[in-house]
This record gives sequence, structure tokens and C-alpha cells, in this order.
Amino acid sequence: MKSILAQFILLILLSQPLFCFAQQHDTTSKGIHISLLTCGPGQEIYSVFGHTAIRMVDSNRGTDIVYNYGTFDGYDKDFEINFMRGKLLYYLSEERYEEFMALYQTDKRWVTEQLLNINDAEKKQIQAALLKNKAPENRAYKYDFFFDNCATRIRDILSKTEDGKFKYPNVLAPNQSLSFRDIINRYLANNAWERLGINILLGSKIDKKMSNNEIMFLPDYLRDGIDGATLNGKKFAQASRQILVGTPESKPTNIVLWIVLYGLLALVLVGTFFRQFHWVSTIISNLLLITTGLLGILILIMWLGTNHQTCSNNLNLLWALPTNLMFVFRKQRYKYAVIAIIMLLLSFLLHILQVQCLLLPEMLPILLILFITYGGIYNKYKID
Repeated sequence: MKSILAQFILLILLSQPLFCFAQQHDTTSKGIHISLLTCGPGQEIYSVFGHTAIRMVDSNRGTDIVYNYGTFDGYDKDFEINFMRGKLLYYLSEERYEEFMALYQTDKRWVTEQLLNINDAEKKQIQAALLKNKAPENRAYKYDFFFDNCATRIRDILSKTEDGKFKYPNVLAPNQSLSFRDIINRYLANNAWERLGINILLGSKIDKKMSNNEIMFLPDYLRDGIDGATLNGKKFAQASRQILVGTPESKPTNIVLWIVLYGLLALVLVGTFFRQFHWVSTIISNLLLITTGLLGILILIMWLGTNHQTCSNNLNLLWALPTNLMFVFRKQRYKYAVIAIIMLLLSFLLHILQVQCLLLPEMLPILLILFITYGGIYNKYKID
């Protein structure tokens, strides 16, 4: 069960395998070339959002190193527990460029590079920041997929080059307004089950509209930001060039999710209108009450028992009621059904007001089955 929960929570997080290569550097910037590496999505759910790293070539010393903020120790004895509780530490590691690229070549993922147009003083400033972060007392950080990850760390280091003279462009299109949930759903368009799970576990915080700076938490948008960034009024980086051609990812079909959810809704409707099949809708309704009750408990655990800040204020508790576990075994329960119906309607109202958005139409059959279930129970027991 712990392993299943760990995999479920893994959908909220982004990770990369650990490949560390220790390398010593001096602080001179002569002969150093710094570039931003952006890596395309992979087949696994944790790699769907891509990756970002900094490459530093020192021609004087003959070194070619990649600084990677996306590494963690998968062999830690408390790995699963820390992972589930949101206390997993990520590290800044050094890798040889050849080793870094070998991973993406094996996974058939594309990689692009943007060489930074910066002078020796600016190179030294970036190098000093990386060396400071690499120090044993600084290299670990508490990873947060939305607010503190491999892209945001690099975004902040680059933007501090010559404070006040660096400027990111508007990555978002004019009058474009996107929430964290919008962008996550877009990236997970071909991962239907995972997208559904993420939308259930994450709370209202991700329905906040992103600022231009915040959207660069994703590698693709950071690449676009660097492409148009200026330093002292001059272009900060050269045009992006592709250094590794990947294989287009296969797009899985989402038809199974639709068949399952809308198939269950169809069976409940048949059982509701045709008395001889009433037992079918009763079984499905009771199973859904148990499932939503367990989901409600999981939501509470993720909200109150972990450090995953985006799992807090999760208003999915309005329809995934933990008390459904007790409700399913009670007979005289029409008053509870009225309260549950009000909660469902409130969920839809908050969706309309964009306080916390529901994943429609995927979640629609679940909510309709609950509505039919509560309504049927109310009609059956209201006379009592």
C-alpha cells in the first residue's frame, strides 16, 4: 500500500536519476562558456515535463561539466517515507557532459542548448553561485515541483546576473491567463489516469493565475524566457540549437478512462430507471461511496500530514467526503444525503468561480453518480 501511495504522489513531483561526478573548479572565468540545456519529455510520468541544467565548458582545463539540480538519493533508507511526506531532498550535482547526454540519448529524448552571451565578470558571477550551491552545506534543498525545482533554481541564478540589469521577456502571450492547473493538464493531456489523480490530490493553490516569472517553473518556458532575455539591453543568449534529436513520444489513448467512467454512469442510469437492474446501480453507488471516502481520507493526510504545500486547501473534500465510509453502511441517512448534495453543488459553484477547478468532463460521471446516489437515498428514506 505504501508503494502504491508513493507512486500516486509521484505524479505531483518531478525527478531525474542521480548521476553525480565530482569535479574541482577554480574561480577564473577565462575560457569558460556557459549554456542552458533544455531536455524534452520522456515516456515516464516523472519526465513528462522535461528537464533543465547548466553546462559549463572550461577549455583551459579541458572540462565539460553539467550542473544538475534534479538529482536525489534513491538509495536512502527513508526514501519512500520522505517522498510521501514531501520531505525528500534534492541536490545540485555535477556530471560529465558525456554522461548526462548518454542518459537522454538512451531515452531518445531531445536536448537543446542556448549559449549565454555574457562577459568574464558575469560568467564568474554565475560560476560562483553554482560553486556556492555545490558546497556540502548548501547542495541539498527541499524540492517543490511548482515553486522550487531544477528550472526555478536556474531561473533565479541567471536573473541575478548584474542585479537590476537583467530582464526576462513576457513569456505569456498578451492577455493570456493560465493557472498552474491549466498548464499541468496541458502537459498531461495524454496521461488521462495520472491527470485525474493529480487533479484530485492537489488543492486550490494551483488554481492561482501564474505570473510571468512563475510560469518559468517549467523547462520549456524557461528556455523561451532565456531566448528573449536581455542583459544591459543586449540579448542574453544565442538562439537555441538542437544538440540531440529525440524520437517523438507515442501518444497513449485515453479511451479506457472514458469507457470506465462513462460506462459506470450508464450502468447507474440503467439501474435507476429499470427496476430489474436496480442491484447494479446499488453496487456501483456503494463502491463509489467507499472509494470517495477513502479518497477523502487520503486528501486529509496529504493536506495535514505532509509538507506538500500544493496539497493544502483541497476543496475536493466537498465531494470526496471521508464520512462516506460510514454513510454507506447506514440506512436512515436522508439528512446526510441532503448535506452531501449541497456539498456537491458547492463544488460546482467553486469551479465556476475558479476558486478550485474540477477536471471536467473527466470527473463529471463521478460527480453525477454521487448526485444520483444521494438523490435516490433521499427519495427512499425521506418519509421516515
